[in-house]
Parts: sequence; structure tokens; C-alpha cells
Amino acid sequence: MQPYQTLLPAGAHWSFVMRSGSALTLTDVEGGASASLLFYNPENLLERYNAPDTLKCQHTFRLTAGHCLYSDMGRIFCGIEHDSFGWHESVCGTLNAAQTAARYGVSDYQQARNLRHQNGYDSFLVELAKYGLGQRDMAACLNLFAQVRADDSGRLTLERQGEAGAQVRLRFAMDTLVLLHTCPHPLSPASDYPRQPLQLTLDAQRAPLPEICLQRAENQRGLRNNALYQLQGEV
Repeated sequence: MQPYQTLLPAGAHWSFVMRSGSALTLTDVEGGASASLLFYNPENLLERYNAPDTLKCQHTFRLTAGHCLYSDMGRIFCGIEHDSFGWHESVCGTLNAAQTAARYGVSDYQQARNLRHQNGYDSFLVELAKYGLGQRDMAACLNLFAQVRADDSGRLTLERQGEAGAQVRLRFAMDTLVLLHTCPHPLSPASDYPRQPLQLTLDAQRAPLPEICLQRAENQRGLRNNALYQLQGEV
């Protein structure tokens, strides 16, 4: 089966169930693209991405190739199999409608159609609603192509936002509902609403997590939790 590919404009949102072993590649086509993601277990939607555990158990602030993305049940949704950008963050969250309007001005669908100033929070809510979920099911998200640093006072700064041709490939270790939007990063310095597109490539060819994702003992334990969970589903 040939991989499926689509191009998402800025201010768009998307969701899809990725099967265990499949891969999702995200490409910053022009440079400066934003991509925010949430993950859920499609068989038990109470299980979702846990940013604090993902960072703590791997003793890191930045995420890159070799890191895994964890659920709040201690299981691995996916691993970062390939990363040409080198830095992704999971602490800044996403902008809501009021914050987006204050920064870029009010521009709704009735005024601007697909060029409206869509915000990340509402984008996630639209996708969550498709699966019977809502505000209480929102979690801290993963922001790709975002190099964020903290100074000595704890102030966060976005030092780099994407680059043309940068790619991240996620290899899934369990069936995963992926929610994604391409709205502006909360720390974006852009004065005008960013318009860089994001390319998605879905590859159904199955493969296990690569060795680069299993070098940490914590990730090996996480994968054993996956194995136990999947064994229960086969009984």
C-alpha cells in the first residue's frame, strides 16, 4: 500500500487513528510551520498523552529522535523514529480564541473564510467532539518544530520555529488517535498570522519501535507495559 499524503494549510485541524506499527511523517514544507498534537487510546479514550511523564521519565526538556511519547497509563503511544529538526517542546500548550484575537486581530469564518485566525484550543475541541470528548479531556500538547529555552528566571523563549524541509517521523507502538492542528505556537514572534503549511505522510507499513527509542531502560519498561496491554486484548 502506498503512503497517503496531504498538505494542511495553517489554521487547520485533523485527526486520524494510527495503527500499531504504522508511521506518521510531518514535514515543514516552507519553514516556520507549526504542528501541535494530542494522543488518545481509541479503545479507551480516558487514556491520553501525558506531557509531564514523557519528560520526567526520559530526563529531558526537549524532545527529539529516540524519545518516546507516553500515555497517562505508562504506555508508549509512539516513538520519534527520525528527526531532522532536533528540538520539539511539550510545555507551552496552545493559544485560545482570546489570546489569538489579541495577538493577530479578530478574523472569523464569516469574514475571511479559510483565512480566518483560527486558534489551537478551539481546533482541538472540534476534533475532540468527533469522538465524544470535550474540554475536560484536553491535555498538555506536543508542539513540533519549536525550539524553546528557559532562562534563569524561568521565562520561556521560542528561539527557532521550523525550517524548510524539516521532518519528524513518529512510529506508533499502539493504536493511537492523533489530534493535530496547525495554528500558531503560543510564543511565535510573528506580527501577522503565520501561514506556513504542513505536510502529512501516513505509512501503513508496519514496523516495531526502532532501537534508538529503546536505549533507555524507562522506554523498555514502557514497551513491556504495551505488550501486557496488547496481550489482554488478545485473550
